Amino acid sequence: MQRPALLTLAALSTTGLAHAQSTTKLSPPPSIHNTEPIAMNDVIIIGGSFAGLAAALQLGRARRKVTVLDTGLPRNRFAGHSHGLLGHDHKPPLDILAEARQQLARYPTIRLVNARADSVSGAIDHFSVRTGEGESLEARRVILSYGVADQMPDVPGFAERWGKSVVPCPYCDGFEVAGQHWGLVWSGPQSHQSARLFHDWTNKLTVFADGHEIPPEIKADLARRTIPVVVGRIIEIAHQKGHITTVNLDTRRNVAVDILFAHPRTKPSASLHESLGLATQATPGGIALEVNERRQTSLPGIYAAGDLTTPQLPSVTQASSQGAMAGIFAQQSMLA
Repeated sequence: MQRPALLTLAALSTTGLAHAQSTTKLSPPPSIHNTEPIAMNDVIIIGGSFAGLAAALQLGRARRKVTVLDTGLPRNRFAGHSHGLLGHDHKPPLDILAEARQQLARYPTIRLVNARADSVSGAIDHFSVRTGEGESLEARRVILSYGVADQMPDVPGFAERWGKSVVPCPYCDGFEVAGQHWGLVWSGPQSHQSARLFHDWTNKLTVFADGHEIPPEIKADLARRTIPVVVGRIIEIAHQKGHITTVNLDTRRNVAVDILFAHPRTKPSASLHESLGLATQATPGGIALEVNERRQTSLPGIYAAGDLTTPQLPSVTQASSQGAMAGIFAQQSMLA
């Protein structure tokens, strides 16, 4: 078999994995092995959640020298269980990540480091990454997987219930609350698709306009689906014993729901892509890093995976799959 065919088979052989949410109290991920610094890495991975660890796994299995830098602050640290993750459904996500790190311990070329990456400089085959502790690491390739952070609105009760009874994803949390009264905070035209999608889980849905002007034709469609639209801005998410009691509006109206779906804007969890001048795209939810079909960014030798590159429906399934492919493509790019 010729080399291009072998590379294609290698790429096709790694698919699938899934999106977890994590618990509220975190301890730094341990640097569990290989504490001796590597003089020259093949790849430095910045971000050690699902995408980053999936990339490290593929590279470690290819016997490539890898250092993973991670701050231990995954985006989905506010919920207690992962749903829809094949083989790990309803399992605490920090447990899944801890198990993944332990599995990586058997690969002698992988080093996990609890550290922040402060800067990336250089060019393909000669990148330099400086950590928050002042350590300078060298690598031929870099994978960015540091994810994004959700920007909580200044609404009392919203951040406190985020990931618990204020959630973004029906695929992650819809089954557990199916048939209950759902609320949806309108955030733009994309919310129309959410309202239509939610019908598979519940027939009890209230849309909160939250100050947005919903186009007349969309209002008509929502009315046809018997979905009420409540005007006014949300000023409080009232909750008791961990559950939402009412969504309170500036019109002095309080509306009871069982769970509230919302899509706050996101921003990248670090600014390394900015200092590198990498191409990005503006999306309704925030900024996403542009990558090509081989997960390479606009700068040769730098790859990206996970929520940082996923403008719609981010999940652990996507993050892990993208991370695995980023690792494989980075490895293939270094073949002599």
